[in-house]
Amino acid sequence: MASHIKQKTYPNLLSFLIPVYNEVESLPELFDGIRANVGGRPFEILFIDDGSTDGSFEYLTELHRQNPTTVRVIRFRRNFGKSQALRAGIRECRGDLVFTMDADLQDDPTEIPNFLEKLNAGYDLVSGWKKKRHDPWHKTLPSRLFNAVIARISGLPLHDFNCGYKLYRAEVLREIDLYGEMHRFIPAFAHSRGFRVAELPVKHHARRFGVSKFGWRRLYRGLFDAVTVTLLTRYTKRPLHFFGGPGLLLLIIGGAILAYFTGWKLLGHDIGYRPLFFGGILAVIAGLQTFALGLIAELLVHQSGRREDSYSIATFLEISKQATQSARQKTSARTAPVLRKLTTR
Repeated sequence: MASHIKQKTYPNLLSFLIPVYNEVESLPELFDGIRANVGGRPFEILFIDDGSTDGSFEYLTELHRQNPTTVRVIRFRRNFGKSQALRAGIRECRGDLVFTMDADLQDDPTEIPNFLEKLNAGYDLVSGWKKKRHDPWHKTLPSRLFNAVIARISGLPLHDFNCGYKLYRAEVLREIDLYGEMHRFIPAFAHSRGFRVAELPVKHHARRFGVSKFGWRRLYRGLFDAVTVTLLTRYTKRPLHFFGGPGLLLLIIGGAILAYFTGWKLLGHDIGYRPLFFGGILAVIAGLQTFALGLIAELLVHQSGRREDSYSIATFLEISKQATQSARQKTSARTAPVLRKLTTR
């Protein structure tokens, strides 16, 4: 993972990162809801207009003019997707606590104090859980399947990885590199690096304006992303462990089949017409190729000039300069008599 927050972070400042794609009707109520629920804490709202064509940017421009100290706006040249919108927001956010939420009012701003309370209980990331969803079945069913698979793969027992309503400590986002559609897997990445992740049931509202921007394609892409998450969270530094297992299994199966037919051949039977015989040959070839792919990946990891740390430091208690100087003085005081004796001899 790599650091992408380039701004200086300010203590006690709440940053809200909100991707916007054709949500002009919900923006006024969303802004008022956030402002009413921050509890008097200093905050900023960073809207990322992801190629809207319904007047969202024009409204955000006016909102920024009226609230120049709290509203900031980034506009993309076209629609690049939610992950890229969040990536741009993460680079520019200034708060030490960062909220992400959707702009469609399905995320309720009255949950903001609950997120803060949960985070203060000792967590680094609090992920929302739409326990009671107000979405059609063709959205909830794929989502449940997706969440079950990712929870199993990542070892993080969350019910709702897809929920965009989350609260982070800024140091978590410094170590997350978003690309593709990886925003849904941030809790899994954070968990793999030792950050403390909690889940909070949140109120979820039915969509009142506009239309959903996601469909069944998200499940299709999510299945491939799940494989990527497995590689990135468990096997980045040891890819042979990922490819070696299947490769070795295929080699064993293929080898057993060929050994069986070798025995048959030695007994005088004709084996050239047996489909299983060719299946054994294919299994051996596929096993060798899979195993070789793992070896090549290992070589690339170890020979690459780019060394990415596989650990995450939470605290570093450095030795102060005063303590170092004091230790040197004590050492000098202890060795001075010995040196005088040596020089007088």
